[in-house]
Amino acid sequence: MRISGGKVFDLDRGFVERDVCFDGPLLVPDSGDGGRYDASGCYVIPALTDVHFHGCRGADLSDGDPEGLQTMAQYELSRGVAQICPAGMTLLEDRLMQVCRTAAAHRREGRPGADLVGINLEGPFLSYAKRGAQNGDWLHEPDAAMLRRLMEAAEGLVKLVSVAPELPGALEFIKEVSEDVAVSVAHTTADYDTSLAAFRAGARQVTHLFNAMPGFTHRAPGVVGAALDCPWSRVELICDGVHIHPSVVRAVFKMFGPGRVVLISDTMRAAGMTDGTYDLGGQEVTVKGPLATLANGTIAGSVTDLMACMKTAVSFGVPLADAVRSAAVSPAQAIGIFDRVGSLDSGKRANVVVLDRELDVKAVFFKGAQVV
Repeated sequence: MRISGGKVFDLDRGFVERDVCFDGPLLVPDSGDGGRYDASGCYVIPALTDVHFHGCRGADLSDGDPEGLQTMAQYELSRGVAQICPAGMTLLEDRLMQVCRTAAAHRREGRPGADLVGINLEGPFLSYAKRGAQNGDWLHEPDAAMLRRLMEAAEGLVKLVSVAPELPGALEFIKEVSEDVAVSVAHTTADYDTSLAAFRAGARQVTHLFNAMPGFTHRAPGVVGAALDCPWSRVELICDGVHIHPSVVRAVFKMFGPGRVVLISDTMRAAGMTDGTYDLGGQEVTVKGPLATLANGTIAGSVTDLMACMKTAVSFGVPLADAVRSAAVSPAQAIGIFDRVGSLDSGKRANVVVLDRELDVKAVFFKGAQVV
């Protein structure tokens, strides 16, 4: 197959005019008579990777439901997100074990839809004061043994775990597990020094920057300032037009650079659904337009998928090449799968998205086959 006529994303040069070819499931330098797709007037980008979303189309990872997980995978692929690392909520260990086992079975059985490349354990090792939409009754102090049990149940799928570094034993936890899983600073009251200690102990990411953490001020830079001073760290950014002001989105890209920004959607089960009342981690959420809130007004995740978040970032003034890098390249690097996905280099999987001039999805190719 040959995709021709479009402006093709290149990690080093932005967008260039060239063909994208694949033979079966892999990208190749050239192709023979396998067909042709005319992408004239369009953008050709690698399929995206979402490392932090909870659900969509009425389903949620925390349900531990095989059919729901498949619904999520199929919807995400239809939106040009070919690799998913869905996030769990703060739940009791037995529920989290079920979530992990369901995900492992999904992966083992090779079910249809986007590739399940990991699990993101956003809870339960979080601060009560900054719990946000997490259930405070089920929070747990950092526990390496518990994490190891969950990792075993998930059969290697746990790629990210969130932790509030001010909690008792948190720094020891980070030192113990950071060789085996990416640790992300999250839902925290930590100041600059405590956050810096967490990054030096092995943490290398921040969960939804600015949300559920102290602000970034001139005398108290907090988690944001500590992450900025640690060049090995990446920061997640929800760009749905609700969580972060456009000016702050632009500032984050300028401060951290697109190589350190990981665009995420943080969607809940209402993504792709109508307005109404939904469940998130055992709590009732009201959705109206792009806004999802708990009864007390707390923002409770997003209803905007990652492709739409990327488009929103561009509408805020982020260059398209930078937005693509943050939605396709950086997430794949963050969870260690960039060797096989995330760019349009030969030898990688033929997971390719064609966007029209308005950045709406026009075609999706998955492992070499057109699925949209």
